[in-house]
Amino acid sequence: MSNAALPASPAKPGTRQFFDENIEAAERFARRNRYYHEEIARLWRFYLTPGDRVLEIGCGTGDLLAALAPEGGTGVDFSHEALRRAARKYPRHHFVEADAHNVALNEKYDAVVMSDVVGYLHDVQRAFENLHACMKPSSRLMVNVFNHLWEPFLKLAERLRLKNPAGIQNWLSLGDVANLMRLAGFEPILSGYRFLFPFKVPILAPLINRLIAKLPGLRKLCLVQYVIARPVPQCPPDWATRYSVSVIVPTRNEVGNIGGVFERTPCMGKATELIFVDGKSTDGTVAEIERRMAAYNGPMKIQLIHQGEARGKADAVRKGFDAATGDILMILDSDLTMPPEELPKYYRAIATGQAELVNGCRLVYPMESQAMRLLNYAGNKFFSVAFSWLLGQPIRDTLCGTKVLSRADYEKIKAGRVFFGEFDPFGDFDLLFGAARAARKIVDLPIRYRDRTYGETKIQRWRHGWLLIRMCALAFVRFKLS
Repeated sequence: MSNAALPASPAKPGTRQFFDENIEAAERFARRNRYYHEEIARLWRFYLTPGDRVLEIGCGTGDLLAALAPEGGTGVDFSHEALRRAARKYPRHHFVEADAHNVALNEKYDAVVMSDVVGYLHDVQRAFENLHACMKPSSRLMVNVFNHLWEPFLKLAERLRLKNPAGIQNWLSLGDVANLMRLAGFEPILSGYRFLFPFKVPILAPLINRLIAKLPGLRKLCLVQYVIARPVPQCPPDWATRYSVSVIVPTRNEVGNIGGVFERTPCMGKATELIFVDGKSTDGTVAEIERRMAAYNGPMKIQLIHQGEARGKADAVRKGFDAATGDILMILDSDLTMPPEELPKYYRAIATGQAELVNGCRLVYPMESQAMRLLNYAGNKFFSVAFSWLLGQPIRDTLCGTKVLSRADYEKIKAGRVFFGEFDPFGDFDLLFGAARAARKIVDLPIRYRDRTYGETKIQRWRHGWLLIRMCALAFVRFKLS
């Protein structure tokens, strides 16, 4: 019998040895399928904001991490050769050799991305659980996986040498991924589908992938499925007194309601401040606020800000938020159709972690007879359906003036505002769009909408109805076609 050594058996696809030995082929396939990787980078860049620190699990040679352009990026992979190349290509980022099931880092990240890696994991739940140590309560876990409907096509692509061999894979549905996230202590916020036509054909590919692929029914045929989740919030035992609150009250010709704001706004948390932002009132509103401030001797801090030459509620809200010192920011319309006595419910929703943006909803409980005209009501119903589809979260009432969020989340929305631009005179859509893009959890809080007792509504049905249609169009372009 010959004593010659037998040739080593080839490494199995998906193993560390396979990735180390086939790194050249992997990079060649990545270049060949560059359009796919560009679309994945586009997907996750949408949900990131300037200044985010990003951790990528299964980073390979670091191309996706670099394409996301984070403030600080760390890539983790178990392939030594892949990481060696990643470090050479992208020296500004940090790369760590580790198994996805046992990542041990001493840093916290704003986002953790797992792109096309879940299919290789032996224990997906354990890998998810392991991530808590490097995430903050406000961090987001972003996962994309292949749609199992594409399995035969991807296997064919491997045989035709159009794709790197993957070996035995976990073919998980969106429901499977979301369920494993819940078991691992995460709460799914957003999910969806992307990429119906994986070939870079000018005009045709963008038309299919950014328009046709978003249509009901067809979207579930897409190649890529994705889920965004947050760590399940832990309700602090001292939530009732943990946070300070700033209540922003935009005013314009509301002199008859000012006394109600002072008398009915409750103290919340460890401290409450009341900030009036006046838009050049001509009916004595400013004088009434100043008179009430001089006579007030209660526990709240009171401020009056003059809006100046700028107009619109959105500008007033932003000026109020910029002047606020509270941990939680609230908007209270000065017409008092939303009872101020309801504000502690909003505080509780934010302070306990149940929501990250609380949106008042007037369309659940019965209204007083004059609170909302029939045409306005029908329009709100229509737009609630439209915006729920556009933003990917259920929103029943887009124009209720009361919205509440933490200062930290507002700063995140503010940092990403350049993406949408200065488009919203109300301020409602600036917050809703910004929260949806940052994958913050939006929760409707039903209120009993009251008749106005003083003054006239600032809503102009036809002008503002046309504005809502424009908002829908903008949301469609930004959220569905971007």
